[in-house]
Amino acid sequence: MNSRLFGAGAALCALALVGAAPAPAVSGQRHGLPLGAAGLSETRTTRTLQPGVTLTRIVRGADAPAMAWTVEVSIPGGAGSPDPDAPPTALKDEPSATELAAELRAAGFDARSEKVTTAATADYAGGTLGWRVRVGTFPTEAAATAERTRLRTAGYTGSAWYTGWDGDAGDRGPWHVDVLTIDPKTFHGDLKASYGPDLENRETTSALAAADGASAGINAGFFVLDPKAGAPGDPAGVGVYDGRLLSETVDGRPGLVVHDSARSTAVTRFTWRGRITAHGTSLPLDGIDRVPGLIRNCGGTADDTPTARPLHDTTCTDPDELIAFTTEFGKETPKGDGTEAVLDRAGRVVEVRSPRGGALPTGGRSVQATGSYAARLTALAAVGQPLRIQSGLKDSKGRTVATSRTTSVLNGGPELVRDGRPHVTPATDGMVQPGNPSFYYGWVHKRNPRTLAGTDAAGRTVLVTADGRSTASLGLSIPESADVARALGLRDAINLDGGGSTTMVVDGQVINDPSDATGERPVGDALLVLPGELANPDKN
Repeated sequence: MNSRLFGAGAALCALALVGAAPAPAVSGQRHGLPLGAAGLSETRTTRTLQPGVTLTRIVRGADAPAMAWTVEVSIPGGAGSPDPDAPPTALKDEPSATELAAELRAAGFDARSEKVTTAATADYAGGTLGWRVRVGTFPTEAAATAERTRLRTAGYTGSAWYTGWDGDAGDRGPWHVDVLTIDPKTFHGDLKASYGPDLENRETTSALAAADGASAGINAGFFVLDPKAGAPGDPAGVGVYDGRLLSETVDGRPGLVVHDSARSTAVTRFTWRGRITAHGTSLPLDGIDRVPGLIRNCGGTADDTPTARPLHDTTCTDPDELIAFTTEFGKETPKGDGTEAVLDRAGRVVEVRSPRGGALPTGGRSVQATGSYAARLTALAAVGQPLRIQSGLKDSKGRTVATSRTTSVLNGGPELVRDGRPHVTPATDGMVQPGNPSFYYGWVHKRNPRTLAGTDAAGRTVLVTADGRSTASLGLSIPESADVARALGLRDAINLDGGGSTTMVVDGQVINDPSDATGERPVGDALLVLPGELANPDKN
């Protein structure tokens, strides 16, 4: 954990709590975080970064004794499985887990099967997720890794696992949580999103912060990581930057709406519609600034496969698409089969090219068509004639969402808190995957690094990172993330991208411990706090 920003030379206030002893407020919070067993030690260190912006580090359970390691074994389909040929996963039915545990014991391993249950949320009943198989209990990671190697030699697969990451309510920690609070009443800077030089490439949060001279920042929305899923760095959901809609929604999923002034931050569910029009004829758009045919996190149109509903960390496909592009996407639009109508800054067609892909004119746009849409676009787009591109957002009530140059919208999910109450929505947002309980188990139920954001009753914007995947900080499950958000006083809160992406930067330094072995992960976009001298009365 980087502590340089909290050294003796900083102007800060340190506090210690044990159990439910009173503590100074962090966005309305007056008690210890609701994590782990009662009576844990908790310290808070607060620093003012600039007028209206404070940074608070919360360390809970710093004196926690080390917990045990184990090996979690991948379970193949067994005799009782609905699909005995299914690939191995972390969770299976009870007969499959029991069969594997018995087989491992017969081979000389200290194996056990364990039932996994999970709590209900606002849209998911919870209950039994399945059964897991684990081998041994070890005092160190090295010992667990050695047993994993022995298992692999015997033909089994699995991973060394720290039991503190399971999410048990009685654990003693530790947890490391960093909180940025922006109070619009005294904030004179700008709060805005940045994706860097272009959408199709990734940059680290610290690089994005440095490029804009930000005093602080966090990683933001979900993005494409695998080139097989699209252009790495491209937002995997709604993206509005400087008021421009540059990435369509995962329909129905929530987004975080912020304004430069840090006023009126909100969590809103969005849908999106777009179309192109020429000669009185219109065609519907499938997306904006993404590789045609690949819909990361799904939530697109009815002809997408396997679903038009949100499905997290899944890439849906559609061979017949119409995608609009801006110069913000990158130096060139994606290359491939199909047709592309290239427009100048006045919206007139200057070229119809096939195959598609290439540079755009300064200030220009284009529309790419694949599959059955290629011939339809060719018939509609005439060189020298205007081609109108329209797109816009609607909220959950179907109302058009107006944006200005001071508006940013970042994708995320699930919701965590609504109107001050727990409102966790993994089923609505595609984290409950039928036939694949192991996804929920790993992504929602277990503890991971998390990035959260929201607004409190006083109208302050609150940005939170929680370290995880280490013995120094256990991380948060999604339900625990909601508990933390409520404890910090948030009235509305959303989960942003987490895991290895979780990063907080302050004064040019990464102050948390990103969990990737290689260090800070390049991401798709970031939410930045920019310094300012005087309040701007014209801000939103």
